Amino acid sequence: MKQRIGIVGAGRMGANMARHLKDEGYTISAIYDVQQQVAEEVAKELGAQCATNLPTVTAASDVVITVVTDDEAMRDIFKIQGDTLLADAEGVTFINCATLSPEVHQDAAQAAQAVGAKSLEAAMASSITQARNGTLYLMIGGEEVVFEEHKELLECMSTALRYVGPTGAAAKVKALVNMVMNINTAALAEGLGLGEALGLDLEMLREIFSQTGANSRVLETDAEDMMIRDHECYFSAEHAAKDSGIANDLAKSAGISVPLSEATEAQYKKMIELGLGDLDKSGIAELTFKGRGA
Repeated sequence: MKQRIGIVGAGRMGANMARHLKDEGYTISAIYDVQQQVAEEVAKELGAQCATNLPTVTAASDVVITVVTDDEAMRDIFKIQGDTLLADAEGVTFINCATLSPEVHQDAAQAAQAVGAKSLEAAMASSITQARNGTLYLMIGGEEVVFEEHKELLECMSTALRYVGPTGAAAKVKALVNMVMNINTAALAEGLGLGEALGLDLEMLREIFSQTGANSRVLETDAEDMMIRDHECYFSAEHAAKDSGIANDLAKSAGISVPLSEATEAQYKKMIELGLGDLDKSGIAELTFKGRGA
């Protein structure tokens, strides 16, 4: 019998993960979001209970998938007392999917263990479409035995599943993935912006980039959007700034210099300051193309 799945964080990633699991025959038992209207809409669509507090999600579920915004939000849902997922959580497994610091994942895992619950971190190197289709790239941290217990569920959510080590390891890997991705995105925006300013044909430039050392995954996903200024959000500039910041904090703790990543974080923070934080990360081109006024 498939597990009952609760969802905490019903934004675009959490909601689409829930939709896919529902399609695959899982019972979506409860939906919670700090924006109650969002939770109500997704719960109604999926035939789930709309939870007004966190203990309700835990009570209704065998597995709770969390997708929250930042470390503070994660600490709040796993606090020791009050409105918390830890209330009567013995036997429940928490799968925490947000990109957060390794420390907060470790703290949540310890808090869950203290009340007889289990946990995994499931870092997602994918976006909204992959969440909906069950083709996420998932990097799993936690106890390997817990990973094996929930492998069927995790494989249902992913097209590529990788166990990377104890709790905290997946957060470190994901921070580095996003650090490099964000640097590549910023570099591409500068290259295309400079190319346009020099009067070059950007379609030609993109083609040459794709066949040379300038090639990258973000060239495939973001170049056209940068050129036509289509910044519909799949991964926001605000999240890019947060994730680059996590990587830069890790670098400081390791005594490693990362000037490119620090410059990239500064660019995404500038977008936030200019009111562009809700744009997709491709919106960094608004800072680099001549005449765009940023």
